[in-house]
Amino acid sequence: MKKKRVNFIVVAMVALSMSAVWAQEPTAPAITTTEMDTMPGMDHSQMNHGSTPGATQDGMSGSAQDTGHDMKNMNKSDGMDSAGMSMRGGSAPVDARDPHAYSDGYDFGPIPRPRLADEHNFGSVLVNRLESVMTSDNTSATYDLQAWYGRDYDRVVLKAEGDIDNGTLEEASTELLWGYAVATFWDTQLGVRYDSGEGPDRTWLALGIQGLAPYWFEVDATAYIGDEGRTALGLEAEYELLLTQKLILQPRIEANAYGKRDPELGIGSGLSDMSAGLRLRYETRREFAPYLGVEWARKFGETKDFARAAGEDPSETRYVAGVRLWF
Repeated sequence: MKKKRVNFIVVAMVALSMSAVWAQEPTAPAITTTEMDTMPGMDHSQMNHGSTPGATQDGMSGSAQDTGHDMKNMNKSDGMDSAGMSMRGGSAPVDARDPHAYSDGYDFGPIPRPRLADEHNFGSVLVNRLESVMTSDNTSATYDLQAWYGRDYDRVVLKAEGDIDNGTLEEASTELLWGYAVATFWDTQLGVRYDSGEGPDRTWLALGIQGLAPYWFEVDATAYIGDEGRTALGLEAEYELLLTQKLILQPRIEANAYGKRDPELGIGSGLSDMSAGLRLRYETRREFAPYLGVEWARKFGETKDFARAAGEDPSETRYVAGVRLWF
């Protein structure tokens, strides 16, 4: 107990001695107005300390109310009347989107004017299907291609597809269209379609839309008007599922409907035929990809009756092998 009491006394004495030292430290004297006037470069002869809002000579003290900034008393004379404020300018000129409209009369002189991206003509050919089709009792060939030439907004489009059986063009459809971009991923198409093959030829007026739907579905839908009141509707949709960067699975569906029966071609009114298939391709290059696949095809309604009468199977499974290429 004596040892603890001695330690407590020592600590108390040290604390008292330190407090005495702190009490003896001198503090900086306040600078008076007279001393400030005598400081080099500090001429305060023209300063009226009493006129400074919210400040006094004894310590520059004051409240926020002494500063003179009374927000309640601000009026229109201060230039803060929001109701009277108006935006400068006005309506944009009609040619505001013209990239060449604001040059103040200057041109490129001897230098040819640069052509923007949407002023150039480009072209492309896509052979989506070039394949051999094998069924239970027959082997044939099918082609399906699309080519276009033009600009971003306007272009000429050529579509062609058909079936070749035993070296004979059994059925073919060729379309010549004018395509116009109406949205970022969509083109409207207007033109003519010509059908040829074993039966009588048919000519149609074509009006359709083609593009990329949400979730990356490629869609091609076209309505047709033919002679003698014939009408038709064609729909194609594809999707590309990347298993790897080179191995791609492509589901595809196609359907055709007609508004009027055509016995000479074995076509009935309503939904005529539909096919759905899967093709697995390997892109050795982006421009060249061999593939294998399977497709299920079926005919409906009166078209199915015409097929049976001709000795054909209205429903069949097709195995395909082909190549997809573009340039």
